[in-house]
Amino acid sequence: MPDEIYNTGLVLSGGGTRGFAHLGVLQALNEEGIYPDVISGASAGALAGVLYCDGITPQEALKIMKGSSRLDYMKPAMPRDGLLQLSGIKKILEDHLHARNFEDLKIPLYASATDLNNGKPVYFSKGQLLDPILASASIPILFKPVIIDNIHYVDGGVLDNLPLKPIENLCRFKIGSFVNPVGKEESLTSLIKITERTFMIMMAKEVTEKSKKFDLFISPQELKNYGILSPDEADTVYKIGYEATREKLKEPEVRQLIAARLSGTWKDRER
Repeated sequence: MPDEIYNTGLVLSGGGTRGFAHLGVLQALNEEGIYPDVISGASAGALAGVLYCDGITPQEALKIMKGSSRLDYMKPAMPRDGLLQLSGIKKILEDHLHARNFEDLKIPLYASATDLNNGKPVYFSKGQLLDPILASASIPILFKPVIIDNIHYVDGGVLDNLPLKPIENLCRFKIGSFVNPVGKEESLTSLIKITERTFMIMMAKEVTEKSKKFDLFISPQELKNYGILSPDEADTVYKIGYEATREKLKEPEVRQLIAARLSGTWKDRER
């Protein structure tokens, strides 16, 4: 087993625009003096993670990401290999990220994606930054795959929606943020809606077992009332993540665990 090299690791799940809740989680953690030393994210978690790891505060990231409309995020594409394209998200990242390579980030980041050609999960952490992040967020059928070195990549949530694996043995304290609870869906009347629902169910399949591996696990059930393609609800979703984390951090057993694991490493720490 590798030696622990980070105090706090944070894992951010996929979940489409529910990923705004990750920014609320980060805001609440930071207010308590808890700052991740490494982040691993899938899909929406990779998007939230890359902004934060680049030095952008959660509130600034919210402002950046919600400044675009639904059409800006998801432009129609020729339906040969995807119904929509990620050009809007690509432009947001190009305009606001300072880093161009993973090594340029202020905090180490792992982004999970799915290698379609070989049928396996891949965890990007080195080299060129933008394409792997877009690959991590490319929901199959809805979005075109991202081609990197002749390999077709799609959303990391297909095979590892809560990518703890890259950092599991590297951190003293592990926090998980899962934003993809599955509730009942009454209306399934379009191809996009059916694809969205199928993907949500697939992403949630392993969460119960994986959640046991975290020291602190945040999963706001209220998010089941929100879609994964609804950027207009960014503020509400952000607040749900923020409030759920604040409540979790008030629990006596959580406070005791944090103090025991990270005493002297997290309180009053400056980023």
